[in-house]
Amino acid sequence: MKKGLSVLCAMSGGVDSAVAAALLAEKGYDTRGVTFLLSPCSDGKDASDAAAVSEAVGIPHEVLDRRSDFCDRVIRPFAESYIRGETPNPCIECNKNIKFKILFETAQVRGIDKIATGHYARIEFDAGSKRYLLKKGIDHSKDQSYVLYRLSQELLGSTLFPLGELTKRQVREYAGKHGFSNSDRADSQDICFIPDGDYPGFIRSFFGYKEEEGNFADTCGRILGRHHGHISYTVGQRKGLGISADRPLYVLDKDPDKNIVILGTDEDLYTRRVLCEDINLIALAAVGAGFYADVKIRYSQKTARARVTEADSGGAVIEFAEPQRAPAPGQSAVFYDGDIVIGGGKIVKERIAR
Repeated sequence: MKKGLSVLCAMSGGVDSAVAAALLAEKGYDTRGVTFLLSPCSDGKDASDAAAVSEAVGIPHEVLDRRSDFCDRVIRPFAESYIRGETPNPCIECNKNIKFKILFETAQVRGIDKIATGHYARIEFDAGSKRYLLKKGIDHSKDQSYVLYRLSQELLGSTLFPLGELTKRQVREYAGKHGFSNSDRADSQDICFIPDGDYPGFIRSFFGYKEEEGNFADTCGRILGRHHGHISYTVGQRKGLGISADRPLYVLDKDPDKNIVILGTDEDLYTRRVLCEDINLIALAAVGAGFYADVKIRYSQKTARARVTEADSGGAVIEFAEPQRAPAPGQSAVFYDGDIVIGGGKIVKERIAR
């Protein structure tokens, strides 16, 4: 890190971004904090907490209201994806289309050199490929590289992750030592705009979406019962189906056009091959002839070994060494080479035959 460089640090009000800003200032950066008002559920406390930390650190801080952009680019696409029968990850879309995009644009307008966030990830420049590499954070239990795989080379080259080399414990210890009021603040577990976790309820109330009852069916098309609306069910779900059967049933798929939820056994959820589209590569310029990678199909899941090849559609085919459970359309598959993020893409509804 070099003295004299200016950096705009996104401050959410939580302990991670607070420590990120403090570390940057401590290392000689001309650091400025900014809090974006994004969620319609925001009560202003996050902004006031960020302002208090900024004052304690001795850096300027501002608040920018971007709730309209957040609604258009994150909330609305999230709801539309659910209605299409998918299981989206809004944090990934927010990072690409809101948080980093707006942070970068704001820094450019103000003539600021770099941007920074409190994510647990690392960025390195590879002289051989002349590409910026995204790597897992040192604390793998808090690693956030999965939700950052859509960042461009331009954004990676302009971004600092001060917490990438730290553990969560070290971050909290630093915050406590410096008297930050949010040092013991719990980590957020839910989507910021749906704090109660009721996704169908949010879509109904926020967008006025009216669910219609439809049929549960098995893989042969036999009707098994009635459901209350397909957005209330996700791939892999077992509980809350209300169907009596001689063995446990799970949601395998959804057909929103016909309002059918397809059920089957746990064994039916497993597949070796998954198709992805909307690919973003970081460590490579193209999929080319293909490569082997450790692939994660959900944020909370472990990686699994697979071969990634280019699909006829221009996306990517993932062929796993061992069958994987419940790859859900709308979620992302992220490709790793050890700690390095090769890239990733969105899992699409049309699965390739097992």
